[in-house]
This record gives sequence, structure tokens and C-alpha cells, in this order.
Amino acid sequence: MTRPLLHALICGAFAFSASLSAPAADRLDVVASFSILGDMVREVGGKHVAVTELIGPGGDAHSFSPSPSDAGRLSNADLVVFNGLNFEGWMERLVDATGYAGELVTASQGVSPLSGAKHHHADDAHEEHGDDHADHGHTHGGFDPHAWQDLRNAEIYVANIRDGLIAVDPDNAEDYRANAERYTGEIRALDDQIRQLIDALPEDATVVTGHESFGYFSHAYGLRFIAPVGLSTESEASAANMGELVRMLRAERVSALFYENMTNPSTLRQLAEESGLPIAGTLYADALTADGEGITYLGMMRHNAELLHQALSTAD
Repeated sequence: MTRPLLHALICGAFAFSASLSAPAADRLDVVASFSILGDMVREVGGKHVAVTELIGPGGDAHSFSPSPSDAGRLSNADLVVFNGLNFEGWMERLVDATGYAGELVTASQGVSPLSGAKHHHADDAHEEHGDDHADHGHTHGGFDPHAWQDLRNAEIYVANIRDGLIAVDPDNAEDYRANAERYTGEIRALDDQIRQLIDALPEDATVVTGHESFGYFSHAYGLRFIAPVGLSTESEASAANMGELVRMLRAERVSALFYENMTNPSTLRQLAEESGLPIAGTLYADALTADGEGITYLGMMRHNAELLHQALSTAD
């Protein structure tokens, strides 16, 4: 994020904050960075929270650039929840720009991170590399930020959100603990179901998706994923990468290709044409959907597991 943009955010935050309508007096104003976290906060916070998502259903955190209205939302918040692991490369600058001094929850704190490839954000490259060397991407410490794709990590997310809510609203701590316990039970039950679905698949089943967002799912449930591009939805596969992928698909047992709700489908379509493999459906990776099964985090995870099971168990 460039310095002029930071200045605009600071100025815009004050202008926008005056026009915001406050939530009900008995509810916390919680800002979540993106839709998956917003859903988790609602589950744990229940009737005590009013949640605003900076990036709503279908939105892409990889290409997101905060606006003055986003800065205004932060400046009025009682609690801010973000993923961490450098998924939101813009968050620290946004917090600094608004002067937000309230409770800040890093939902992934305590997760054992997996290593990852280059992770991109549209507005960071110029500041980090300089205009002459801007490549619109950087490594973010080398970690894969998509930790929510392992439901065991989601338990950590829920505990961090619970503790953040209690810190700013101790009077309702009992409700937050009860909601978190109930939600954690649902997470564990779904984790068991997903393991059963994936365990029933052939051991050499391999999935091709649009970008590298399923590393934690693969690590947790034992299903191999490969992608033509890296961790960012903004990346595009080179001709050399595409040719290498097609050769690999022909040499190994790759069972299916899948769209992702956050990536451009053109790369997968090209890969399907060149390999002769069908595209089995759409997986939900970095965001919830506005309708259908993916409107909640658990619905998203259930959809992915059931689609994978259906496609791979019937593959030749």
C-alpha cells in the first residue's frame, strides 16, 4: 500500500465514521477481515455481536485494497478479527492508518503453519520492492495462510475468537464459552465425516485445482492436490508450467480437475482441453458464497468433501 493511499485512508476514515450508523447498543461491533472469519465470529458471538466483513462472500483477499469506508469501519470497531499468516497483507497498514487501538485477534495464532509458495497482493509490491522492481508478489515469510482448510485448525480459530470476545465483553463470557463449545463440537463431527469420505478414496487419487489453497486439507486428510499456479488467485500459469502439468497428468493417475470459486476458470479449461480430463465441479477455497451450500464455513467444508468423494470415487 503506497503512502498516498495511506493518507487517503486516514482522511477517509474520519469522514466515513461520522456517517456510520451504530449497531444496537447491546451488541459488539466486530470487524472480520473476510467472510469465513465473519461466519465464525457470528457462531461464537451469537446475539451479542454485529459483524462487518471487509471482504464479503465471493470477495478475494489476494486482490483486495482497502477503501476509506473500510478504514472507517475499523475506527468504530470494538474488536477486529483477521486471519494472520500474511493472508491479509494490507491489515497492519490499515490498522496503523486508522489508529485503531482496540482488541485485535489473529485467528490463526497457535496454528502450526505449512510452508508455501509465493503469495501475492496487488498493492504491496511497489512499497516493498520499489517501482522499478515491482513484481506484484512476495513470499510473506514462506507460509501457506489457508489454515482453515484443516478443521482441526478451525478449533484454534474458534478458541482465539472466543478469547477475543471475552476480552472486550467479559459480562457475556459464559455465552461465548458455550457457543464456542457447541461450535467446536460441530467442527469435530464434520472433521470425522470428512475423514471417512476421503479415506474411502483410492490412495493414489490426485486433484488439480486453480491455485494452491488446499495444502492444509491435503495435509490433514491425505488427498493429493496440485495446482497450475501458486498461492495467489492473481497468478497465471506459464506455457512451460502448463506443458509440464499436462505431461504429469498423462504420466500419473490424476482423477479430476476442479474449479475454485475464487479463481479465473480459463486456466483449468485450457488444462481440461489439453489433458482430456473432465472438470468435476467447483470447490470453495478462500471465501464463502452468497447462496447455496457455501454460505457458512462448515457448509463450505462439507460441500468440498462431498464433491471430492463423489468425483474421485467414480473416476476411472
